[in-house]
Amino acid sequence: MVGFDVVFAERDESADISMLNALASGDSDEAFRRRLEELAPQLDRDRIFADALAEGPVILGYYFDTNEEKSFQAGELPFEAFTFSESMADSVYLPSAHGYQAPLPVLMQSAYSGGFVSNPLIDTDGIVRRAPLLHEFELNAYESLALAVGATYFNDITLPVFVETSAIESGYPPLEGLELAGNHIPIDSQGAVLVPYRGPAGSFPYVSANAVIEGTLEDAEVLRDAIVLVGATAPGMGDLRSTPFGSIYPGVEVHANVIAGILDNNFRWQPAYTRAAELLAVVVFGLIAGLCLPLLSPIWSTVSVFGLMAAALAFNFYLWEVERHVLPLAATIATLFGIFLINMVFGYVFESRTRSQMNSLFGQYVPPDLVREMAHDPQHYSLASEKREMSVLFSDIRGFTSLSEGLEPVELSELMNQYLTPMTKVVHEARGTIDKYIGDAIMAFWGAPIEDDRHAYHAVLAGLHMLEALTAMNKRFREENFPEIHIGVGINTGFMSVGNMGSEFRRAYTVLGDSVNLGSRLEGLTKVYGVGIIVSEETAAKAPEFFYHELDKVRVKGKVEPVTIFEAIGLHEELDQEHLDRCMEFRNVVKLYREQNWKDAASMFEKFHEHDRFSVLSKLYYERTQHFHDNPPGDDWDGVFTHLAK
Repeated sequence: MVGFDVVFAERDESADISMLNALASGDSDEAFRRRLEELAPQLDRDRIFADALAEGPVILGYYFDTNEEKSFQAGELPFEAFTFSESMADSVYLPSAHGYQAPLPVLMQSAYSGGFVSNPLIDTDGIVRRAPLLHEFELNAYESLALAVGATYFNDITLPVFVETSAIESGYPPLEGLELAGNHIPIDSQGAVLVPYRGPAGSFPYVSANAVIEGTLEDAEVLRDAIVLVGATAPGMGDLRSTPFGSIYPGVEVHANVIAGILDNNFRWQPAYTRAAELLAVVVFGLIAGLCLPLLSPIWSTVSVFGLMAAALAFNFYLWEVERHVLPLAATIATLFGIFLINMVFGYVFESRTRSQMNSLFGQYVPPDLVREMAHDPQHYSLASEKREMSVLFSDIRGFTSLSEGLEPVELSELMNQYLTPMTKVVHEARGTIDKYIGDAIMAFWGAPIEDDRHAYHAVLAGLHMLEALTAMNKRFREENFPEIHIGVGINTGFMSVGNMGSEFRRAYTVLGDSVNLGSRLEGLTKVYGVGIIVSEETAAKAPEFFYHELDKVRVKGKVEPVTIFEAIGLHEELDQEHLDRCMEFRNVVKLYREQNWKDAASMFEKFHEHDRFSVLSKLYYERTQHFHDNPPGDDWDGVFTHLAK
């Protein structure tokens, strides 16, 4: 089969034939005229060409003129593929022609068929990706050269596939495909297909037309049983196109790719609703990204957006390979990337603003690490007052009044700075909140603004670390000729009111309640019992990781209910057995004291006087024992000692 990407629109008249005809019309002899008439068929080159066309399946090319102002009609068109009804006149979206340039009638009548070779559809970027299979002229649909070649090859006719009437009435293009030899050819609203390019120029074998004519073709077998297209490939012939595979691509090979697609049924589909499908994909993936990314961390946002892009690619690949549907992907990818970029920028700005807000609200109370943690969920934190179970810590420098009297103001200020800074760091490292500095005293709490299920543990840990830090601090003070300082730490656990409290002139984020007052009272008792830290029984119960030495059962000033107080010694795994044994021995002596066995208790307490840790405590109990020995408390005594001073 031969298809001509050439339009034979003009008669082949040479100067010699014209001269012979002129001589015959003059005073030439009769024999000359008769001889010329006998030779006329041999001299009529169009007729000779037409006879050659009739010997085999040949498809001639022609083109349609879409210029309404300068339309013309020359030559003879082939038969139309099919006709549109008049009711479709306003809904036919095929390229419409106002004229045509077709082959000479003698040639078209001898050829098997014809197909238009009009310019392919060029996208906005100048690339040829689509080729029209149909052209409309006077409500008739005509085949392209490629479609006519395919129909001739299959020896079949092209049948249109129309959509339902209701869809046409709603503005949907009436024609959505073609049927040829049982194969469905999907076309768009302009009657075009996406060219299934095999590759760059030269993907099909090329043969020199001159070599064929002169019989010098070396490999003539390449033409056997082949579909041959005749067309121009040389630069300057005006039939070179820009395609996805290069800017110099012969137009005749574009036809070859389309023919191959018809034979292989290898067309991708881009129907009229492709834009709607693309918009739907953008909306679906955009909504998923828009709803999910703000809830994720930057790392997971990055992973998620790449996952969504991979899903979009996989979905697109499925449509391409399985459904043969071409769905533009760039808009979806650009939307995902845009949402990701906006989310990251907004997240950075929002997080910076939130961190600034959190810092302005809580920066003076809680450590920077906790402020950053709070910034991840700012709605969860506020200054509003509420009641929570928390732990509170009070620490105070013993004998601060006499100590301050021996220092100059500048020295006192330097001393306090060197003391308060490391103590505050200890509280912050234990996730605590500094409530306030009360002269030389520090008040801190755990459990707000960030909820902490281990608030008691962190409070006791901070108290022990404060005592450890004080040892290193005193060594430095001695080197700088500052007096050594000693502190007491009191810790209590219970329900407290926490929030922003104060007056119209000044407010502070603080805690209030009986549990807070008890914590302050316990700090005051440290100098009475000669220990560095005292915790309540509630704190001890909430932080069982530590070993506690029971000090006493007391009723502090302002409280009716007695409370058992303990000295926090340290974590269980950090204590040696000898130390634990001594504590247990002292506990047994206290048991004698509570059983009112004054004589044995006094004797045992006296033995502890020489032990540094128990010297103050044993003397305290020894004095009480002597007092109760002379003034028995009675059988209903519960072992509670009432402190009248704060």
